[in-house]
Amino acid sequence: MSQPPPPPNQPPQQPGFGPPQEPSEPQPPAPSAPATPPTPPAQPPQQPPAGPDVNKAPQPQPGYGYPQAPGTPPPAAPPTPPQGPGYGYPQQPPAGYGYPAQQPGPYGQPPQPGPYGQQPGPYGQPQQPGPYGQQPPYGYAQPTVPMQAQPGQPGQPGGGRKINAQVAIIVSAVVAIALIVGGGVWYANSSGKDDDKQTTAEGGDTKGGEGDGKEGGSGDGGATTGEAKEKAPAATGSKVLFQVPSPKVPKGVTTISIAGSWLTDSVYAKSGLSEITGYDRRTGTKKWTLDLPGPVCAATPHITEDDKTAIVHKPAMPSKTDPQACTEVAVVDLAAGSKVWTKTAKSGTMPVSFNNVTIGGGTVAAGSTSGGAAWDLATGDERWAPKTSDSCYDAGYGGGAKLVAVRKCGSYDQRQLHIQNVDPKSGDILAEYKMDEGIEYAAVVSTDPLVVAADVGDSAGDGSGISDFFSIDNKTGKLRARLSAPGDEFAARCDAIYKVENCTGVTVGNDRLYIATEEHDSGGDSYSQTNEVVAFDLATGKQTGQRADAGENYEIFPLRMDGPNVIAYKRPPYDKGGQVVSIDGESFKETVLMENPSTEAVRDVESRMSPDYSEIQFGQGGLYMSSVYASDFTSREKEYSVIAFGTG
Repeated sequence: MSQPPPPPNQPPQQPGFGPPQEPSEPQPPAPSAPATPPTPPAQPPQQPPAGPDVNKAPQPQPGYGYPQAPGTPPPAAPPTPPQGPGYGYPQQPPAGYGYPAQQPGPYGQPPQPGPYGQQPGPYGQPQQPGPYGQQPPYGYAQPTVPMQAQPGQPGQPGGGRKINAQVAIIVSAVVAIALIVGGGVWYANSSGKDDDKQTTAEGGDTKGGEGDGKEGGSGDGGATTGEAKEKAPAATGSKVLFQVPSPKVPKGVTTISIAGSWLTDSVYAKSGLSEITGYDRRTGTKKWTLDLPGPVCAATPHITEDDKTAIVHKPAMPSKTDPQACTEVAVVDLAAGSKVWTKTAKSGTMPVSFNNVTIGGGTVAAGSTSGGAAWDLATGDERWAPKTSDSCYDAGYGGGAKLVAVRKCGSYDQRQLHIQNVDPKSGDILAEYKMDEGIEYAAVVSTDPLVVAADVGDSAGDGSGISDFFSIDNKTGKLRARLSAPGDEFAARCDAIYKVENCTGVTVGNDRLYIATEEHDSGGDSYSQTNEVVAFDLATGKQTGQRADAGENYEIFPLRMDGPNVIAYKRPPYDKGGQVVSIDGESFKETVLMENPSTEAVRDVESRMSPDYSEIQFGQGGLYMSSVYASDFTSREKEYSVIAFGTG
């Protein structure tokens, strides 16, 4: 894909941002990078952790390298809010900074980190060492510097949050480079199984999925059971419960992943620089802190019935001279704030650097192109080890109710993906669906029912990684239906290249797929923008006709299932607070569960937590929004990695 010219008023794109990288070997083509998110309306003012201070004066604007903030005022409305950094994501520095620029692989594919230099990947491709402290979290791309939409621009009436297609493509290309700098590795390798064996799998043990109302999870979208748990309070207006200041990165380190957040019945837990902290859900009081030797590189959103989850972290803090590799896989007890166990794996004599971890069927599975492993969740005993062949390797796993592998076979010019329901204990194949040749990447949206997303023929065109969804029978491996979701019509995104089970703007339940549409004009004489959540039948592949409207100048994103209902977040216009709504799975009637304060100071913080590029948890009347990177690029004294809202 040729690099487009930079948009007006933006600096020219550099061959690479940040710390040095060794040139990558030729890589297989990848879909275009995730589209950049809309820019938020303003920066948060300086404020104490207890909550926003509306009396503080606005802060100076950051320089180049920080995302700009969106405004959505109508014509002749109040002035466009000041621009500020986007969604809690730091902008990678441009080439320079005393470091040589790296050579990106084709289509923004990241170099692969290895603990001791280059590790051989599939087909003999060497992996590249990652930059210090820059590991993308599970599927979250770093935003770039989108142009500010102004009222009256062609295609941008009323200063809506959308940017034109040319700028979107340009910014997507920059995002791809930013992802390269992130230093993540492909989630790959075989699941260590005999492809011809068929056995019976045990049932999943996680409650962290959209199907059962557990707030901490997102991902499996499992079969819908039980009643909805989230009820509208007597008063839906919320207040800020607490905020967590963004941690300061060590000297000489520009950006560090702080991916990972979980919500249990009593604790909101969030990753920091080299620790995980459990906060009281209502007060923000620290209940426990789990110290780690290095940053969290990746985390699964799934939580077991007894509040266990899994992470990958580095063995030490990164430095300018030693970036460290993501070699440590750990299970964390979110109730006690302690590690249950920590494991590593080797590929030959080399420690494996992982970039993804998940939980399914009592198994913790982690992998990369240089190797991987699967362990018993309770004991840490190894269950099966991935293996590669000359023609096939596992590209990653989706967890939750079941464990699903995305296996790549064939040569670069004749690739075929095998979607495999595997036995979590043995890794044996239970059922398999072979996708059409030429599809390079697929993401697991749900494991039960099984739904995967792919960009067929790179036709999405918007960096979302999705042109079609595939509904697959988990028992037989047969295709139930193929759901067409063109990128210019639907707003869901999946990071199938790096994190196989990370998708946003979409959820699964009631044997339906619920997906956000792209923003569009509201119609009539209005210059406002809006979008909807619509439903597809997983048996037929057709839309059901159900639609939940965001409302004028709001943008709606499905978060998870709550029994038969859909929990969705509404990103607000520049002068209002966000909302959380429950959408009835049958009637599609919307019930407001929460409406956040519209004061400028609060909006400044909330607006930077984009649903596409942040972690959002909602449950029991609490909304928790967090960023996934800490950075030294800021012109403000106060940055926040978490903001929590509550009703009642």
